[in-house]
Amino acid sequence: MPTASPLVAVALSGLLASGGGGGAELVLRLHDPALVESSGLAVSGRHDGILWTHPDGGTAAQVMAVDESGDTAATVTLDGIDPYDPEALAPGTDGRTLWLGDLGDNLEQRPDVSVFRFTEPRRVADGTVPARWFRFTYPDGPHDAEALLVDPSTGRLLVATKALGGAGLYRAPAKLVPEAAGTNRLERVADVPSLVTDGAFLPDGRFVLRSYTMAYVYDRPGHQVASAPLPRQPQGESVAVDGDSLLVGSEGEDSAVYRVPIPGGAAGTEGTSETAGATAEDQPGPDEAGNPAAQDEAWWQAGRVARGAAALVALVGVVVLLRGRTRNRRRR
Repeated sequence: MPTASPLVAVALSGLLASGGGGGAELVLRLHDPALVESSGLAVSGRHDGILWTHPDGGTAAQVMAVDESGDTAATVTLDGIDPYDPEALAPGTDGRTLWLGDLGDNLEQRPDVSVFRFTEPRRVADGTVPARWFRFTYPDGPHDAEALLVDPSTGRLLVATKALGGAGLYRAPAKLVPEAAGTNRLERVADVPSLVTDGAFLPDGRFVLRSYTMAYVYDRPGHQVASAPLPRQPQGESVAVDGDSLLVGSEGEDSAVYRVPIPGGAAGTEGTSETAGATAEDQPGPDEAGNPAAQDEAWWQAGRVARGAAALVALVGVVVLLRGRTRNRRRR
C-alpha cells in the first residue's frame, strides 16, 4: 500500500483524534528508511529480541530483522524472487519458518498471487536464503489482500481479503503444489470485516484480524468473539502475536510498534468485547465503538482524498519546474 504522505497524516490524525486503544505500550520505532512502507510483522522463533518485517514493492523480496532498539540488524533476501506487492508475513508451525505473502492487488487484476516460504537464518546477518514459491488463485476472481495466516494446528494457509464490502477469508489446500508444478486454488470459508490489513494466530488456536483502527478475535472462521480499538497510527498495517499480547505496526517514517492486550483476554472469553484497556477519555465515542467498519471506511476515504491532493500538488510542482526550464531555454 502507498505510504501516507505528511498531508495524509494530517488528515488522518484529525479523523482519529477521538479514537484509539488505551493500554498501549510503545515497543520500538522502525528507524530504517527502507521500512517506511513496513507491511508485515512476525516475532522471530529463533532469535530473542528480533522482529521480522518487510517493505512492500521493490525488485527483490526482502525481510529485515529489527532489534529491540528499532534498528535493522540484518536484511535477508529471498533468492531469485522478484515480487509484485508483498503485504504480509506469517510465522510457520515449526518456529523456524516464515511465509511472505505477495498478495497486494489494488486494481484487482492479478491472475494469481504468490506466497514464499523460507527458513529464518541461524545468524542475524545480511544474506540470501532459498525460498519455495507457491501460486494461488481465488475461486471468485482477483482480490486485494494484505493478511496471511498459518493455522498452527493444521499448517494450512489463510488469506483475508481487503475491501470496503464483501471481503472474505480464504483457505488454501492442505497439500500445496509449488509454482513449477501448478497453482493452488483457494476456498472461501467466511466473511471478514472491511479493510483488513493483517492477521495472526494466537497460541490458544484463536486468530486475530486487524483493520486500520480495530482488532477482531475469532475462535473459528466466521465466529467473532471479541474486538477492540487499536492505538492511533499513521497507517495501521501489521499485527503479530508475542505471548499473551499483540504487536501492531504502521507504515510511515520512523513508525511505531505498540504492544496491546489481546481483545477478550489472553485465554479467551467468548462474547466479550474489550477496549484494550482504554481509559474513559481514550475510549472511542458511540459512533466509533458501534460502527468500527464506518470508522475504517472514513479513514480509508480520507487517505484517498489526501493522497490525491498530494499527487496533485506534486504534479503542479513538476509542471512549474518544466515551464521554468522552458523559459530558461528561450532566454538563452
